[in-house]
Amino acid sequence: MSDYLETLDGFEKTLPSNWYLDSDIFELEREHIFMQEWLCVGREEQFPNSGDCKVLDIYGESILLVRNNVGSMRSFYNVCRHRGAQLCPSESKSDQSGLLKGGLAGNKAFVCPYHAWTYDLEGQLQRAPHIDESLGLEIEKVKLHPVGCETWGGFIFLNLSPETAPPFSSHIAEIEERYQRYPLEFLVIGKTIEYEVNANWKVLCENYNECYHCGPVHPELCQVVPAFRKNGGANLDWERGVPHREGAYTFTMSGTTRRTPFPGLNEDELNRHKGDLLYPNLFISLAADHVAVFILTAITAHKTKIECHFLFEKKEVESPHFDPSDAVDFWHLVNQQDWAICERVQKGMASRVHNYGILSPMEDWNLDLRGYVKDRIGPYIETS
Repeated sequence: MSDYLETLDGFEKTLPSNWYLDSDIFELEREHIFMQEWLCVGREEQFPNSGDCKVLDIYGESILLVRNNVGSMRSFYNVCRHRGAQLCPSESKSDQSGLLKGGLAGNKAFVCPYHAWTYDLEGQLQRAPHIDESLGLEIEKVKLHPVGCETWGGFIFLNLSPETAPPFSSHIAEIEERYQRYPLEFLVIGKTIEYEVNANWKVLCENYNECYHCGPVHPELCQVVPAFRKNGGANLDWERGVPHREGAYTFTMSGTTRRTPFPGLNEDELNRHKGDLLYPNLFISLAADHVAVFILTAITAHKTKIECHFLFEKKEVESPHFDPSDAVDFWHLVNQQDWAICERVQKGMASRVHNYGILSPMEDWNLDLRGYVKDRIGPYIETS
């Protein structure tokens, strides 16, 4: 017997519940989404100087991210081409790196701790001790395995399969056009909050993509942006931006702030709130004076880590009177409400009676996620 809800016009089913719960589905997502798509991993300002380097754990792969000698960002697999030793130690407490030499030497080269093969910050092999051309090794033909690395708006994006990566220009084209007047490249981090949420990454995306929940879950937010609860959050014009209440123009409890708005914004951008989701892992919310960004990392099918950065103009952050708490505290409350309801969803979906959810007409933005995920892992489920 079909479920009554399936028969209603204007209502559609979500992805199957097990797609949010099963480790096998998560492994397919790891391989066909997170290993194939452009992932946001941070901000350029976190690498202010040539030679600044971080070792990132990206879905089980150890990745080097470095600013090279001419100031550009580069990324490589943390794997020596000789015998596969990791060049730089991870941040794991179990890594006994203090016993070994090697790693990033003088902020100028990567030296393998095993046999001292040495690579420059472009990944090019420079030296292989006791091996020269007489032994058949052409050093100039040996490079570290590359990771696709691009930047936009001060954000750093990596692709772990650069040979098959979609063009970054097409990945970023719509959002680049939409937010061209916001000085994203020149903003700096004024505050960061890290969260761990016991929910699947797709639950967080779906929650961010609709405002049907805003009335019940976010009463304080709806005081600032009444349109979020009007008609269940339906028909919001994200292209133009969502209007604040009369006299309000930013995401704080009062709807106002002492910070000056970004220069160059148009009238709508000075008075309306904009937001976007760049799949698979970047949420961006833009006010006239600050930007909140959320960088997601799916830990398991049931857990997601979120780095929430609050971006401001550099002159504001450097001011002796800089205080981001009006925006940060407001966002932190809204975030906690979102994470709490997402965790409730994750728990409820695990019930034996829940096979799928229902998308109401006010939630049609969720259709994006269904198509995005099905296109990438659906064929492998159907043929397995």
